[in-house]
Amino acid sequence: MQDILQLVQDPAAWVALVTLVVMEVVLGIDNLIFISILTNKLPPENREKARKIGIGLALVMRLGLLGTVAWIVQLTEPVFEAFGHGFSWKDLILIAGGLFLVWKATKEIHHTVDPEDHKEDMVGHAATTTFAAAIGQILLLDLVFSVDSIITAVGMTPHLPIMVIAVLAAVTVMLVAANPLANFIEKNPTIVMLALAFLLMIGTTLIAEGMGFHVPKGYVYAAMAFSALVELLNMLARNARQRKRQAGQTDRTLH
Repeated sequence: MQDILQLVQDPAAWVALVTLVVMEVVLGIDNLIFISILTNKLPPENREKARKIGIGLALVMRLGLLGTVAWIVQLTEPVFEAFGHGFSWKDLILIAGGLFLVWKATKEIHHTVDPEDHKEDMVGHAATTTFAAAIGQILLLDLVFSVDSIITAVGMTPHLPIMVIAVLAAVTVMLVAANPLANFIEKNPTIVMLALAFLLMIGTTLIAEGMGFHVPKGYVYAAMAFSALVELLNMLARNARQRKRQAGQTDRTLH
């Protein structure tokens, strides 16, 4: 309790907390995009439930990993060397998660481009197996993003209470934003393709990180923000053209 009081009175701890909360929220965007796209494949009555379960699992996994910080730190130690790079368990987890994300995004892009091909969709056919498969895939990606998130937190502050508060804040933001983001993606087909492209880029970045090539996160998220801004302008332009056509049709009807 005394340690917590000392942290509350320490301005540096508050700066670390704010910085880490922002970082955790940004890192949670990747997780949330994947959950949104995946759950939109489910029947409407199961979507919100799957999102809550997926985000709840992300919270449990992050808090569980925080309880094993000493073990998490060891994940960054090399276990073998290949191609002149020492691979750690963290690297292997990032590579596996990146490959999975690239595969899923590529498969979903293919089905989006070719709507007639329904041999296999992102999460299966039957509603029950679809729900189970969706939760399983969310759990797998939760693990990858959670390991990356917690290792980032450990690198930014040695104080466990700060890490816990940052994780709780980030997951709360994910929970609040999950339904609006998923609904927005579903209502705008072009956003779906953009979000899939984001997942493809995130997967490639995870693989690069696992192979020892550091990719500054700022560049990745700046590219995502710029692409989202361009798509927003396109949406505004399409809506303006649609309103103009509707106004023209109304005028012709009146005359």
